[in-house]
Order: sequence, then structure tokens, then C-alpha cells
Amino acid sequence: MPFRDECGVFGICPQAEASRQTYLGLYALQHRGQEAAGICSGDDQGLHLHKALGYVADVFTETVLDGLPGDAAIGHTRYSTTGGNVASAAHPFLIHGRFGQVALCHNGNLTNTETLRAALIADGHTFTSPSDSEVLLALINRAQADTLEDAVVSALRQAQGAYSLLILTEHTLIAARDPHGFRPLAMGQMNGTTVFSSETCAFDLVGAAYVRDVAPGEMVVVPRRGGELRSLFPLPKVQAKPCVFEHIYFARPDSLVYGQSVMVARREMGRRLALRHPVEADLIVPVPDSGVSAALGYSEQSGIPFDFGIIRNHYVGRTFIEPKQNIRSFGVKVKLNPVRHLLAGKRVVLVDDSIVRGTTSKKIVQMVREAGAKEVHMRIACPPTTHSCFYGIDTPKRQHLIASYMSLAEITAFVEADSLGYLDLKDLEACMGDDGQGFCYACFTGNYPVAPGTKG
Repeated sequence: MPFRDECGVFGICPQAEASRQTYLGLYALQHRGQEAAGICSGDDQGLHLHKALGYVADVFTETVLDGLPGDAAIGHTRYSTTGGNVASAAHPFLIHGRFGQVALCHNGNLTNTETLRAALIADGHTFTSPSDSEVLLALINRAQADTLEDAVVSALRQAQGAYSLLILTEHTLIAARDPHGFRPLAMGQMNGTTVFSSETCAFDLVGAAYVRDVAPGEMVVVPRRGGELRSLFPLPKVQAKPCVFEHIYFARPDSLVYGQSVMVARREMGRRLALRHPVEADLIVPVPDSGVSAALGYSEQSGIPFDFGIIRNHYVGRTFIEPKQNIRSFGVKVKLNPVRHLLAGKRVVLVDDSIVRGTTSKKIVQMVREAGAKEVHMRIACPPTTHSCFYGIDTPKRQHLIASYMSLAEITAFVEADSLGYLDLKDLEACMGDDGQGFCYACFTGNYPVAPGTKG
């Protein structure tokens, strides 16, 4: 079972139908968060906000979008890493303070949220949600600064951890990324309009061209009424550490993330996995959908045929009603189903992106065996996940990560596979064109670039 997604952000300015373009952008980023969605737009009358729990297509109707006029907008798809799945924690957040109306949404997770929150509460601030995004807004509003831009810089200098954020005001759209660049944020252009997105797949949908990434530590200011786009670097210079799990699992394969093709990286992971852990088998089967690209690479390198021996139901909602009687592995069966005539009597290699707790992997192996597979070998397109993430990914506490307390042999026995092989860390670095210094590998090594906070 892979990690849960984090969040997606999208912003555009200036554009006559900003809210509708943002709706499309969020639609492309739905995979990054399925719990809530929100858009804040701006026109001459001020900022307009709508957000709610649910999928993008459910939250926004024609009527709702008609109520979000303006030439600039920011939007967000949410999966909770802090704040829980509650409506009050949905993004964007909007305040009317000393700098006028200011809306903010962000992807990431601050590691010093509780310290900052406690100081703000002691200073008399009242919060409406447990979100760290609201902490950022409070820091901006209370900054000892003469301009909004200086207030944003003041807030970001106090924040620690991961953030790729968008801020919309009555005059500007601001994009900013933390100095380590943990979470992605791309910048594009279309007909004089500047567009920001967590992934470039959203640019493809709205017709924007990818220009570059917002650099780690950079703040980009886009005026809403004329003027030149400005790029500022107000934060301390540190070693960039973008999250490698974007390429392993989170991002859509048709995206560029950190300027690199996700599909190309994943196929190379599969090829190196085949070289590192070969096995005599009849069929390569991806665990859909996150294992598909790596499985293709494994098949190409090994020469073993690839096929979709497991089919995913893409229409499973956030909740479903389970039968009252006990059905073995029901939670997996409602999402995944084996193609029995492909698996029966075969030696099968299952390729997945990661193993977290191990319980879902075990159920998938059991399901494939019950479909008639003669052997089931698991190949994982990343190293063993031994440490929790504190930078915006919903990983369990460390004691619940199976690789943190079991050996390879023990995990193999637990998931009931005939063999198990993980991608080596050096191979992963090679897939990313990295010498081990350019990405964050903390979930595999425990070497955290920023001191971690508390895992909930």
C-alpha cells in the first residue's frame, strides 16, 4: 500500500476566466488530494472564496464558478497531513487584516507549527482550524512590516519545514517555495498569463507552457494590474532537497517534476530493479496504478512479458459501505481485482512503488495466489521505507513502518511472497541523476534536512 498523497496547488494571473482555469488545473491535480477542494478568485470588488469537502467536480458547479469572478485565482486539492479531514482545514484560507484581503494555500508541512501557534496564541491570536496554513497567514498579518511582500518574507523566515505556497491579494499573486524545495512548484506561461502548479500535467490541460520551477527559496510576485513579474530570493541559501517520492509515487507519470520526466524516472527504476533482483518468471504484473511505469521498465529489461493481471476500480469514493458479514480482504477487493486467466498457473512478478505497513501487500499477494498463480515474487521500486516523513506526506509513525522493525526475510514471510526485492538506494540516486546530495531520502535513511516535528 503506497503512501497517501499530499496536496496540490494551482494559481493563475491575469486571466479573464481565472476561476474556471483554476478549476481545470485542480481537476488535473485531483490525484494529489481527494478530501477537499477550494478556489479563491479576485476582481475589483475583492476576493471571493469557495471551498468544501469532496472532489473537485463535486465542490464546483457552474453556479459556484459564476460566484468566483475575477482575473486571478488560486486553488487547492487537499489531503490532510495536519488538521484532519474537516471543512475548517480546507484551503485556501482568507483573512481581512492589516494588509487587506489575503488568501493563502499551500502544499507541505511546517515542522515548527506548534511552537509558532503557541506564540501566536500567547499574543492573543485566535485560530479557527488546526492547519499550519492558518499559522502562516497569522504570521503575515502580525509581521512588523510596512508592505505585504515584506510581511510574507518575515513569515517565511520564521517557518521551518516544507511549503510550496500561493498567496492572492487585491493587487498581486505571490508564489513561494521553502529553501530546501521539498515540495514541487512549477511556473508556466500562456498568452501573457503566468500559471503556477504542483505538476505540469495541469499546464497541459489549460494550454500553458512549462517555463521553469519556482526555485527553492524563491518568491515570485505577479502584479494583477500591469507591471513586471519579479523574482526575489529573500531566504537563506541552503542545499536543495526536493522529495524523491514525487517521482516514485505521488506525481502523475505525464508530469515533469523538478524539471524531470516522472515516466522516464519510473521506467528506469524498473530497469534497475530487474538488474538488481532478477527472477525466473512468466509474467510481470503492476500493482495499479502506481506500479505501472516501473513494471514496464522491469519487463523491458528482463524480457518477461508485461500484462495487467490486476485491474483497479477507479470509481471507489472516499468511503464505502462494507458488508456486515466478514469478507476476507474486502478493502483490497473493492479496489483491485485479479484477471484470473492471465495469472492461473503462472510465475508472477508483482511490481509496486513501496511497502508501508505491509498489510495491503500481503492481501494482494494472497489475492494473486487465490487467482491461481504458481509463484508470486514482489519487486518494490524504492528502498525500504524505514522513517516517517515530516514534510507534507502522510506516512505512519515509524513504529508502523514494517521495514523499520523487520528484516527483508521477515517482510518476505509476512507478505507471503516467494521472494522480495527492493530498489537499492544507489540505484534510486542513479535514476534521478543524483550523487546522493540533491534529493531528500529521509524516509529511507533517517537523515532529515530539517529537524522533524511531531508525527501525529
